[in-house]
Amino acid sequence: MFEGKKILITGGTGSLGQALTQRLLDLGVETIRIFSRNEHKQIEMESKFQDERLRFFIGDVRDYQRLEMALEDIDIVFHAAALKHVPKIEYNPFEAIKTNVIGTQNVIDACLKNNVEKAVCIGTDKAVSPLNTYGSTKLLMEKLFVAANNYLNREKHQTVFLAVRYGNVLGSSGSVIPKFIEQIKANKPITITDAQMTRFSITMNEALDLIINAVTFAKGSEIFVPKLSAYSITDVKNALTELLTDTGEKIIGIRTGEKLHETLINEDEIKYSWIFKNMYVIVSPLYTLFNEENVKESYQDVKKIEGIRKYSSDSVEKISLKDLKVIIENSGLLN
Repeated sequence: MFEGKKILITGGTGSLGQALTQRLLDLGVETIRIFSRNEHKQIEMESKFQDERLRFFIGDVRDYQRLEMALEDIDIVFHAAALKHVPKIEYNPFEAIKTNVIGTQNVIDACLKNNVEKAVCIGTDKAVSPLNTYGSTKLLMEKLFVAANNYLNREKHQTVFLAVRYGNVLGSSGSVIPKFIEQIKANKPITITDAQMTRFSITMNEALDLIINAVTFAKGSEIFVPKLSAYSITDVKNALTELLTDTGEKIIGIRTGEKLHETLINEDEIKYSWIFKNMYVIVSPLYTLFNEENVKESYQDVKKIEGIRKYSSDSVEKISLKDLKVIIENSGLLN
């Protein structure tokens, strides 16, 4: 469905934005507009890709007029722009509201104005039963995208809104494995918050597969979540110790606003969640298309999630130490 399409990615110079750009170029899109604030990152990305199908728009999602102009004639929007640094957001909470909440509504309004076909926002596990301001703003981002399907005059506005939700990408900037590797190479002890901590494991390619499949199959208002295995922080430490060397460890305690385990679907959402094509789909009970009696008509081969209270990293299959070592070696992070 992407061949010949015109795409816009907000926050497109980030790690996800760049990986998504490459995937979409490989799928034969006509053009991709990168919408972001940092001109230096845009210059670097332009030099890296050197593809005539790329266009770069300097702008901020807080600026509705600039967004409206950037979305002219666009078919599909990927909304990845956000303020994400938890401690900084705790200190500057309303700045996060301006970008993550008001900016999201600006994206929605600009999509409706330009009659975009589909728009997807990139969510996070932090939005599930949030403990911090960042998670709260990302929850509201999801809510805005889900609700955007409710009030539309379908004869006038055709845009289908949806969300995807997943945790930290394995090996992404600031994540635990690169941090541990850096500490080992500096001959420093690995800093562990809690030895019992678990996290979902998702690679960048798996994240891209989720996003592409969600856009392909979405009817509107869904939140798509990947089916994943998980790893423990202790196993990550042991894998890196075996692959590199043992520099010891230091327990520093869980940081403010951090959870012991990641949750991607909480106990309340499970009631409205379905299994579909190796994904979970959370449907809105307030949206008539997805009242329970209509879900099976909206999709083929779906089934209700049963037998679990919530979908969290402590309750799913764990990656073995052996497989974790292979994943780390294949990631290229050791180099």
